[in-house]
Parts: sequence; structure tokens; C-alpha cells
Amino acid sequence: MHTRTLGQGLRVSAIGLGAMGMSQSYGPNPGNRQDMIGVLRGAVERGVTFFDTAEVYGPYVNEDLVGEALAPVRDEVVLATKFGWRIEDGKTTGLDSRPEQIKRVADASLRRLRTETIDLFYQHRVDPDVPVEEVAGAVGELVEAGKVRHFGLSEAAASTIRRAHAVHPVTAVQSEYSLWTRDPEPEILPTLAELGIGFVPFSPLGKGFLTGTVDATTTFTDGDVRGTIPRFSQDNRAANQQLVDHVAALARAKGATPGQVALAWLLAQQPWIVPIPGTRRIERVEENAAATQVALSADERADLDAAAGRIGVHGDRYNELHMRYVGR
Repeated sequence: MHTRTLGQGLRVSAIGLGAMGMSQSYGPNPGNRQDMIGVLRGAVERGVTFFDTAEVYGPYVNEDLVGEALAPVRDEVVLATKFGWRIEDGKTTGLDSRPEQIKRVADASLRRLRTETIDLFYQHRVDPDVPVEEVAGAVGELVEAGKVRHFGLSEAAASTIRRAHAVHPVTAVQSEYSLWTRDPEPEILPTLAELGIGFVPFSPLGKGFLTGTVDATTTFTDGDVRGTIPRFSQDNRAANQQLVDHVAALARAKGATPGQVALAWLLAQQPWIVPIPGTRRIERVEENAAATQVALSADERADLDAAAGRIGVHGDRYNELHMRYVGR
């Protein structure tokens, strides 16, 4: 596995692993915890060193899972987790990035992750009630205390990134980015390039759509978040299929999978971009890791860009409620 460097010299595997789906959002959760521990440890054996979780995933149970799985190899991996939600009776009830809350979350996350230091601590969503300067200052204090190594933001606007970075260096910004979610390109990516901040795309495979395993005939199970997302309505899946077909055709020509081509496209955008596809299966970990071996020519990248622009994408990437938390 190749490595890449995010901001502030944080070196990670070129492809990471998002652990959220092991505890929520994609239908019934796996019944065997040991199976998921096996996937996480198997990912390390295959060169993955960058793992992403959050207190809100579950909530809490995903951090605990990741902590147990990676404790034996803690010195070999980079652990990223997140703060910023108010959680009451096991449910999120709003945002909360007050400095005192950030510090409480850090201590609790450290216990669940079975570690002395969080490598990368993201604000999960920007809290309009707390100036980001106060957030950056609170994380800076945690860095000084040795509880956190690096500060990150998720789904933040370019102006917010600048304000935070002026108080404490931002190492990485995490937002959705893929061939069918190009929102970060006009403002976020140029800002990160200017400031020397890394970028961590989540849902780099379009929540599975860009792998070619989801189409208009797919039925989503109870608990699968895609059933609530406009982009995944049956009509929109049918309309969006043309882009997946285009990716699949290129993949066949290169002896790769559509998912590998989608990840290779992301890797080719900038050397400081590190996607974190999620999975519950070790064979998918292997497939995703092998995307680092798929080289796209300039003509192939231009062809994918042209196809994405020509075909477009039908449907919003979140429902109306969740779109309110994006780009603040």
C-alpha cells in the first residue's frame, strides 16, 4: 500500500477504511462482532493504516469496536474520530461543539478507542452557535495536553476552514467527494491546496452506487440510509445509471472493477487526497486497496470528467434535514 501525507506531516495509507457501516446506516448490523474485528485487523495486514470512526456512530459502539480491533496494532495505525453532536438517550438531538463538550467527548473517545492519543480529531459538523475559533482553540488545548495530535473539520465551508486554520493548524478536511459528488471542487480544494491541508473524501464510491452493485431494481432493507436519500430514489437511480455504465466500461478495458476506477480517479486529483471507503467485507478491503495500482491516463481522467459533466447527477446527496448541516 502506498502512503500519502495529509496536512502537518500526517502520513497515512493512500486508501483508508471508514468504519461507520460496521455499526449503522447500511441495513441490519452484522450479528458477529468478531467478524468485523477480523475485517479491521485484516485491513491492517493488507496495508491499511488509516481508520475513521466517530462517537455518534452507533452511537459509541463503533468507537468501541475500532478500539478493540486495533488495540493490538495501535502503534501501526492512525485513528480518526469526531465530536460535535449532542447525544441524549442514544439519539442525536442537535449540534454541540462547546469547548467543555469537546473535552468531555475527547476523554470518552480515548477510553473507547483504548488509546492515550487521538491521531486526528474532527469537528463532525460546524456548529453555528459556537465560533469555530473557539472550537480550534479547544482542540489546540487537547493537542497541548497530549490527548490529540491533529485537528480536522468535516463538511465545512472554505471561509470556516480559513478561520479555524488561523487559530490552530487544520490537518485534514473530510467531506463527501466522488465522481458524482463534485461539490468540493470550486472552493474547498483550492483552499486546501493554498493552506497545505489534506482532504479525506467519505462515500468515495457514492455509497455503493459507483461500484455497479446498486441499480434501479435494488431494494433497500430497513435501516439502510440510502432509502432516505433523494439520489437513491428509484427514478434517480435509473437516471444516474448512465454514469456508472461509463465507469464500468472503462474498468472492463483496464481489467479493473468500477469501484477501483472511481477510487483511482480520486487518487489522481491530488497527492494529498486520501479516500476512506467503508465496507464489512475483507474482499472489498482488498479490492479497494488494489485501486492504488490502477493508473488512469490524462485522457482517461478527462473522459471521466467529461462524462460526469455531460450526464450530470439526479437527486440531492442528503435529505433536506441533513443538507442543513453542510457547508457552514
